[in-house]
Amino acid sequence: MQFEVGPAGESAMRLAYAESPHPALTRGLLAIQEQAERRFNGALTDTVVGYTTLTLFFSPSSLERDRVESWLREQAEDICSLGPDLDEHEQPAVVLPVFYHPSVAPDLEWLADDKGLSVDDLITAHSQTTYFAYATGFAPGFCYLGSLPDELATPRLATPRARVPAGTVAIADSQTAVYPCDSPGGWRLIGACPKALFNLNDTPPSVLSVGMAVRFEPINEADFRSMAQGAS
Repeated sequence: MQFEVGPAGESAMRLAYAESPHPALTRGLLAIQEQAERRFNGALTDTVVGYTTLTLFFSPSSLERDRVESWLREQAEDICSLGPDLDEHEQPAVVLPVFYHPSVAPDLEWLADDKGLSVDDLITAHSQTTYFAYATGFAPGFCYLGSLPDELATPRLATPRARVPAGTVAIADSQTAVYPCDSPGGWRLIGACPKALFNLNDTPPSVLSVGMAVRFEPINEADFRSMAQGAS
């Protein structure tokens, strides 16, 4: 695997792999992130894992660029040497209940028609796939999950909606996600999850995090209403 290490602004360093995203690479980045938090404890202000990147943020007076760059290169080379072995340690999937219905998913029927599928076939394709959490962002608790089955991949809306309700399950391109809070959004909406995915009073505050496996489980309307009431 090829990679680059370099500055990311005045007080950050970034490791970036020239690879397509895949679970083994993400697990490698998480391993380096954990080691960095131990080695540079006190100097770091934040660490962020992206699809193919790891960015280390330092307090301005604590960043020793040459030292950090050398250490990152050493760790990156070690991860490269492990290769496919990083995929050996699978973990149980987090299962999220989803009510797939046009009453909560305005794009569900449109997407099924666009893809030449029945609504039931679309639901089956989406819910029988195990997804991998590659990155977080956009909003607190928003986790980018991939990859969708090829037959479900679809572009974002040309004009985002002004409001997407919390819990809405959506797809865009080859990704799927659950909106953790009310927000604007341009993804295609295909269902609703009654489980709260982000709460500042919880530890950790987010149900999902990078590196997790995630599945969706179809539920009926009665169960959806009951679970939603219990989560409120």
